[in-house]
Amino acid sequence: MVFSSIIFIFAFLPITLLLYYIAPEILKNPVLLIFSLIFYAWGEPVYVVLMIFSIIFNYVMGLDIQERLKIGKQTAKRSLIFTIIVDLGLLGFFKYYGFVSSNLNAVLPFDLPEIDVTLPVGISFYTFQTLSYVIDVYRGETKVQKNIIAFGTYVTMFPQLIAGPIVQYKDIDEQLRNRSLSGAQIGEGAVQFIRGLTKKVIFANTIGSVFSTLSAQSIDEMSVLSAWMICIAYTFQIYFDFGGYSDMALGLGKMLGFRFLPNFDYPYISLSATEFWRRWHISLGTWFREYVYIPLGGSYVNPARHIRNMFVVWLCTGLWHGANWNFVFWGLYYGVILTVEKYFLLRYLEKTPRIVQHVYALLVVMIGWVFFSSADLGTACSLLGVMFGFGDHALADTTGLYYLTSNLLLIGIMILASGPILHRALDRIILMFKYPKAAAVVCYLAMFVLCIAFLVNETYNPFLYFRF
Repeated sequence: MVFSSIIFIFAFLPITLLLYYIAPEILKNPVLLIFSLIFYAWGEPVYVVLMIFSIIFNYVMGLDIQERLKIGKQTAKRSLIFTIIVDLGLLGFFKYYGFVSSNLNAVLPFDLPEIDVTLPVGISFYTFQTLSYVIDVYRGETKVQKNIIAFGTYVTMFPQLIAGPIVQYKDIDEQLRNRSLSGAQIGEGAVQFIRGLTKKVIFANTIGSVFSTLSAQSIDEMSVLSAWMICIAYTFQIYFDFGGYSDMALGLGKMLGFRFLPNFDYPYISLSATEFWRRWHISLGTWFREYVYIPLGGSYVNPARHIRNMFVVWLCTGLWHGANWNFVFWGLYYGVILTVEKYFLLRYLEKTPRIVQHVYALLVVMIGWVFFSSADLGTACSLLGVMFGFGDHALADTTGLYYLTSNLLLIGIMILASGPILHRALDRIILMFKYPKAAAVVCYLAMFVLCIAFLVNETYNPFLYFRF
């Protein structure tokens, strides 16, 4: 089940909110836990067992670590290491066994057994959440949660369960114990949900169908224009798909009384790759910074160790996204880019006009998306070769021209929607009316109806981050 589906919008969500709102305060967490498990079981009934195991295991280990801290830090550390091994072991088996075994079978004199393992949806997200909890308990940065229902609610909370943002326990500890709801907050959440739904349904799905159609072409017969259209389409699709889903998650959180930290901050207005990664998937960057980069020494070490730390983080970032060599290369690609920016390029780049900085940042990001979206490294390199004129490829063809001209208006709107301009303009227009609240209701209701009309007639409604 995805947020941008008719069954979620008109069945699951209304029933959940109704029972949640009428439930007394003491029963709100149990209600949310039950419906979150139903939400997850809708598409992954078998793997609910795995999630329940993860809840119970990390709940018990959090209590164990807290008790062992009374004896000594070293004793608690052994318990923490065991917890991390089990959590990462489960993630590693389901996500990386096939990748590791296929690569080892290519070089070993014997074959490791092939196991057909389906990746449990959201396992990368909720594993990182449970890890942040036990690590913060060990560090003394959060209190241990003694109520297993509250802890289970944190792990399974359906707004951010399958696609983030990655919510650290210490950020919502107090909200799990005590949260309040108001009509204004529910309305604010509904507005954010509709904005996210619009990004996903109208922008991401529409431009995503262009990417899907064009990328099905043979690269050998592709023109330079078509190759660039593929890259441009995916650049917009992944932002409006994942960014829209994150907006919906934050909106749903507000409707339930939670305030999650934002996951995107207009990343495509960035002037460097470094700035882009401060604005893109903020919760993932924060997680790696707090639990990998800083423990390794961060930037407070000599340059050689600092560069090592950066490459470790980006190798892990690439692997987190998927068990494939193109994701490994994508992570290392950003490791190289960010290292070069840190130690050399930024000081010169900042002296150039902003438009030069912006074009540079977008070019770096778009090249990265080619590696990210491709099935393998060979396909990515071939597509980049066409984009930059290598080989015997026409500059343009009828297919590329058709998709460019027929989507020119959409691309223009998405350029504006990628930054704060469109959002601010909409807010200002609403304030111009005599009754701005009524105008806002009419405006967002119209957006909602338009999204539903798209969903009813739409056959293309994927969600890219399901595979991560």
